[in-house]
Amino acid sequence: MTARRLSFLRSERRSGRLRLAILATLALGSAGMASGGESAIADARKAADAAIARHDPVSAEIGLRQAIAKTHAGDALRAWLAEALLLQGDGAGAARALDSGALSPDSAGLGWRVRGQIALAGGQLGQAAAAFDQALRVTPNDADLWVSIAAMRFTGGEQAQAVTAADRAVTLDPGNPRALAMRGLLIREQYGLAAALPWFEDALLLHPDEPALLDAYASTLGDLGQYRAMLVVARKLAEVDPKSQRPRLMEAVLAARAGQAELARSILQRTGSAFRDMPAAMLLSGVLEMRVGNKAVAVETLERLVTLQPDNGLAKHVLARALAANAEWRALASRFDDDVAAGRAGPDLVALVGTAWTRLGDRAKGEALIARAAAMTGTASPVALAGNGTLAVLESRYADNPHAAANAVPYVRALIAAHRADAAQPLADRLSDENPGNADAQLLAGDCRMIRGDARGALSDYQQAAAIRFNEAILVRMDAALRAVGRAGDADGMTSRYLAQNPQSAVAMTLLAAGWAGNPARVRALAALRRAMLARGAEIPSTAAPVAG
Repeated sequence: MTARRLSFLRSERRSGRLRLAILATLALGSAGMASGGESAIADARKAADAAIARHDPVSAEIGLRQAIAKTHAGDALRAWLAEALLLQGDGAGAARALDSGALSPDSAGLGWRVRGQIALAGGQLGQAAAAFDQALRVTPNDADLWVSIAAMRFTGGEQAQAVTAADRAVTLDPGNPRALAMRGLLIREQYGLAAALPWFEDALLLHPDEPALLDAYASTLGDLGQYRAMLVVARKLAEVDPKSQRPRLMEAVLAARAGQAELARSILQRTGSAFRDMPAAMLLSGVLEMRVGNKAVAVETLERLVTLQPDNGLAKHVLARALAANAEWRALASRFDDDVAAGRAGPDLVALVGTAWTRLGDRAKGEALIARAAAMTGTASPVALAGNGTLAVLESRYADNPHAAANAVPYVRALIAAHRADAAQPLADRLSDENPGNADAQLLAGDCRMIRGDARGALSDYQQAAAIRFNEAILVRMDAALRAVGRAGDADGMTSRYLAQNPQSAVAMTLLAAGWAGNPARVRALAALRRAMLARGAEIPSTAAPVAG
């Protein structure tokens, strides 16, 4: 355990009663700098700033309404009022406050920032960008504005630009807890879980009661498998922000990891509808329902998740298992046969679909798929996701606006699925050139090259993507490309480094096990890795040597 973590955890044991707090998301920032002076308006702004700094936007709202009634200075105070409402989760009320009159010149920057945050919370990225541009003209050195811009850019797929914005926020205000948390979260995406811990630990030494930092730190510890430390931080988060359900979600994950499915399910149910549409919570709920025997409920939950995230491979895998457990063979075969035919399924899913066809009476097809699953190594080259819709429809949409990623990406995917990678390549290249900070655009260009047999060119695209955001999707592609150009040792080294940063990654374990298989120098390491894979529930490649003992 690091010195930073010991210092933080010891300080928690010494702390007394903690104040009540309302959890604000990173994109919702804190109040802007209050103007000086001793006027009633300045005093009201300072009081609102202080209340928001201690995570009490309700008190901020009450004080501001009283000040507006007393001074009739709505133009000077309504931006602060809107922020207080937004931090309570009342975006509609915040918008009404801003629309109720003009803004004084010295509050326009905050007003525009809050407008952008309202739009961002509603998923309206274009409106958010326009509002943040207005705010930048008035308050270009507002660190919280740059945090919101970083959140917007990351949400919009501009990962490199998000990092730049977060760096700007930290430079402007090195002690800003929201800026530090955002930068830490982006470091997670860019370099891995372990690399992000020092950011969160340093920030929490400065701001031990900041809910956003506590949440991010606890989640990172959990993803690293450090569950005891995660539980300590989660309990602190519960004290700081009693209304937050995040600590209960973490407790449910911990109980599930310990094999206590009934307890985990009970804890998760106590969160009510707080995480009903959160993919990770939906996946956990589906797994737990399956473990306790509620197979139909599990299928219903996982069906909803796959509908929400049709490209989520893990969700598909778990849904297939739930359908098989519920003997819904027709539903299993019809839902996943296309994925198997297109090469988008791992060996376990291929085997499940094969079993389904066997149970449905098509023994020839079923047995062929089961044999195919047994022969899979787990290191096949990546296949680009197919586009939704017919090729003609997607081509028409692309022609209407070829510069829009929402039109270009599905069209390129559809061309690849139609075995027209040569036609897809220039479109994918233009997309990546126009979106140099988007890792997914670089991946798509690389996928085209890989399918066309240009592994070296694909590797270059994948490396550009990894410099922006190094996740499992990029890891799989880089592993395939490195091996295709004869650099198996580099592939194993890369995956080992990724696993050091993300020790719970089943994908990295699978790739490394396949790479080490048959290597006499790696017998002991492979045995240890396979034991870790079994504990994690990862698929073990059929080429891996058996574990002695």
